[in-house]
Amino acid sequence: MGGVAVAVLQPFTLCRPRGGWTPTTRPRSCAVKSRRNGIRVRVKPARAALVEARPTAIRVRDDDVVDGGDRSVKVQIYRGGAVDRADDIQAEARALARAVNASVYSPEFLVVKYGSSPVKVIRRTLKILTGLGSFGLKLLIDQRKGVIDQNKRRRAVELRQIFTRLGPTFVKLGQGLSTRPDVCPTEYLEELSELQDALPTFPNAEAFACIEKELGVPLDSIYSCISPSPIAAASLGQVYKAKLKSSGQVVAVKVQRPGIEEAIGLDFYLIRNLGFVINKYVDVVTTDVVALIDEFACRVYQELNYVQEGQNARRFKKLYADKKDVLVPDIFWDYTSSKVLTMEWVNGVKLNEQAAIEGQGLKVLDLVNTGIQCSLRQLLEYGYFHADPHPGNLLATPEGKLAFLDFGMMSETPEEARYAIIGHVVHMVNRDYEAMANDYYALDFLSPDVDVSPIVPALRDFFDDALNSTVSELNFKTLVDGLGAVLYQYPFNVPAYYALILRSLTVLEGLALYADPNFKVLAASYPYFAKRLLTDPNPYLRDALIELLFKDGKFRWNRLESLLDQGSKDRDFSAKDALQPVLKLLLGPDGEELRTLVVKEAVRVTEAFIWGTAIDSYNIIPDFVKGLIVNGNATGPLAMSIAEQESMIALRDQVIRIWGLLRTSESFDPAILQPILQVLQQPEARNLGGQVIGGITQRLAARLLQQVLRVPPTVPASNL
Repeated sequence: MGGVAVAVLQPFTLCRPRGGWTPTTRPRSCAVKSRRNGIRVRVKPARAALVEARPTAIRVRDDDVVDGGDRSVKVQIYRGGAVDRADDIQAEARALARAVNASVYSPEFLVVKYGSSPVKVIRRTLKILTGLGSFGLKLLIDQRKGVIDQNKRRRAVELRQIFTRLGPTFVKLGQGLSTRPDVCPTEYLEELSELQDALPTFPNAEAFACIEKELGVPLDSIYSCISPSPIAAASLGQVYKAKLKSSGQVVAVKVQRPGIEEAIGLDFYLIRNLGFVINKYVDVVTTDVVALIDEFACRVYQELNYVQEGQNARRFKKLYADKKDVLVPDIFWDYTSSKVLTMEWVNGVKLNEQAAIEGQGLKVLDLVNTGIQCSLRQLLEYGYFHADPHPGNLLATPEGKLAFLDFGMMSETPEEARYAIIGHVVHMVNRDYEAMANDYYALDFLSPDVDVSPIVPALRDFFDDALNSTVSELNFKTLVDGLGAVLYQYPFNVPAYYALILRSLTVLEGLALYADPNFKVLAASYPYFAKRLLTDPNPYLRDALIELLFKDGKFRWNRLESLLDQGSKDRDFSAKDALQPVLKLLLGPDGEELRTLVVKEAVRVTEAFIWGTAIDSYNIIPDFVKGLIVNGNATGPLAMSIAEQESMIALRDQVIRIWGLLRTSESFDPAILQPILQVLQQPEARNLGGQVIGGITQRLAARLLQQVLRVPPTVPASNL
């Protein structure tokens, strides 16, 4: 649900009426009793008054503030003082006990349950067919008339409106489809991404009865005050703002919509049957639709279990709130069950409300950059990430932090895929399209029996045009749309984790473009990729780095300089760790091929320093001395062309700049050389050093021989 704790631009206070809760303070709209599923239930009405106050922010206790920034600092996820770690764990265990009967997705159970309820199934089927059938008929007419491409945008808008009318399941389904470029064309992706899950609220009496039933205590024993109406409502539930009686903590209370399990279960039963029909008769759809529906249904059912959502939030906080600019609200387990979630209230502004953000003296681009870096860590570092990325779930707090909300839908990136994605970026930079196509096996886009050779030309056609600019200048949405068009034409099955993270970064870039039309998400992401390539010891990334730095037996110093320049922009970059993985491979048992390349490059660099210094020395001596040395030679004192001399000087200067980049790193320490010196004591290093010295001696001897043979005998060679 978008935003458990919503933006508050005009703060207010919640207070308990003087003299306690009396009949005169109860809203008349709340009934004392109601019926649910034929059972008479006592319902206590709202026991709060909402009073306007001057704009003063509701303070959160200091010990609730998550701070940090150093990855070595453990995130404080227990409140301390009033509730210590042991009590918190026990409270979580009690919440789990309350959620022991929470529903889980089971296709078999749905078949048994709704297979014996034909009237209910037929009634809902007719309603769905009326909406989707008319849409399908229009598509068929468009196809017959040959205007299906021209009408894509129009039909996409109509599908979004149909999904909205059909209710929560189809709203969630549409949001899920908006992240699937292998299933939907670009126009449909864009329209479905605009689906809003805001639905009418349900009665307060039912919400408060649900809280009391789930938590097993009267409402006024939990909250000293609670808002008399929902602060926000969405497809699966609605949110109230309250103050805990025990501690005075201001909290957000999410209450599940009554009957939602029944509605969603019936819809998924019908949609799954439709999936079987599509798999069997619709050849244009290459993805296993039933598997896609099952995967999505599992996620929606997980979202119905609020204890699971609380655990997701805790895990997310532990992994990512170690950065001082990221905030994740805390969970109050004693007031949480499968249908009620109580979490810390967050004052903030939705990330798409640029004017309000800037009105607080904050910059949208700073917050977007925080979101991008956190998204990259989610995808590529720990692999556990937020699977419902949209502006309503991202708040800008008055302190300038980016707050993440709503942890009902989470996903994980397989470890192999995390490294394969970084390797994929390297292959894209190198324009190695065959390697890019083969990456899709590791990314689980393609089954092993699919031949990638027809895909290579399609990748080449798209990326050769897209990469006319540097990677950092690419528009991410353009890249995703173009790649999506390629995926749509071939038998790809894009995993949910990949589609969702593309969606997340696309949303962040879209938000940033409002503030800066020239913003590029790839430019903001590149420092992270560079840092990981330079410092990560994983063999896959180490090989990707070597592949990036060496080409045709030559070392590409410009690539190393670019990586160091970009990597140093990442706040976690460490000069001490840079290139250490490559050094270990170089002197390891599997580094023979790399050692051969390094010896050649070391000789070339040493030669560049020697002759570059000689050229510089020559350039600073008086002109009359130059005339004696040159003796009419147009290329100067050395037996090499002007272009060769310039190339040597450029190489020497580039190596000096690279050393300067390492030295200017915040984490630079002369001790960075200590591991290298230790490694040089090994026998392999001494052998390597001998090869380098031998190579340098041979090159210098050859150069001197050229020089002697070219210079007239009257000019002593020692003058050089």
